[in-house]
Amino acid sequence: MARAEGDGYQVASLDDLGQDYGFRKVRSELGVTEFGVNAIVLPPGIETGFHAHERQQELYFVHAGELEFQFGDGSKQVLGAGFFARVDASTMRKIKNVGDADAVYVIVGGEGGYVGRDGIAPEGEQRVRDSGDSGQG
Repeated sequence: MARAEGDGYQVASLDDLGQDYGFRKVRSELGVTEFGVNAIVLPPGIETGFHAHERQQELYFVHAGELEFQFGDGSKQVLGAGFFARVDASTMRKIKNVGDADAVYVIVGGEGGYVGRDGIAPEGEQRVRDSGDSGQG
């Protein structure tokens, strides 16, 4: 699937956002304006430096690979694909790829509080339903 955009949306693959190691600028490439979001591709054995933030809490999602998160208090957590880590703005953290392959993780950051559930559906439309092609049955 190639990059696409329409009235109120944009889609792209990780590879559409860059080919090298390091940051893939999801926010700027897809026009995200309400929160920060990036993807990072980290080769084996490479680690980031310690950092914290002034205001934004971050949520990390490990998409592929195995990452060791080290926090300012000295604790370490190793997270594999499918794991999340929430880190407060002032908490020091660094990340190391401890696996044998490239690691890919997504970071979402924001400040100002949770908006709440505000999803709406057009009248008569169910928000979740079986599309008939799920292969179950």
